[in-house]
Amino acid sequence: MADAEQKENADSLIADIQKRITDAFEIFDNESNQTVDVREISTIIRSLGCVPSEAELQDILAEIEEEEPTGYIRFEKFLPMMTKTLMERKYKPQPEDMILKAFHVLDQEGKGFLLAEELTKYMMEEGEPFTQEEMDEMLSAAVDPDKGTVLYKDYASQMTIDEL
Repeated sequence: MADAEQKENADSLIADIQKRITDAFEIFDNESNQTVDVREISTIIRSLGCVPSEAELQDILAEIEEEEPTGYIRFEKFLPMMTKTLMERKYKPQPEDMILKAFHVLDQEGKGFLLAEELTKYMMEEGEPFTQEEMDEMLSAAVDPDKGTVLYKDYASQMTIDEL
């Protein structure tokens, strides 16, 4: 009896995950033809709670793109890869305390905030640099419009994604 119940729970979990993947994919399937623009894949993956690096994202795309790239990703290739990714809990976001530690390193004076210009400099010049579009999107969510600063303790909690 217990084995049958475990299998039923596993099947239910897989069905739930595949429904979430399908729902996310369909939002970007503008032609309703089971394909999405390759440029939307990172948004879909991140909407499912995964946060791969750009290099990891390129590996994912290499796995699911057609042999002759068309600029589109087919759902039938995306679903099994993404199901496996979510089942294995790959590319999980960093916990809030790790994000806060990173901000503390950037805030060398211990002010509890960063100026938008400081954050922009760090994010566009260090590590895996952000594009201007990514930076604009981040700043629109991170910067306190009254003060022009990033209160990183508040922002770190906004960035944290709840577990599935």
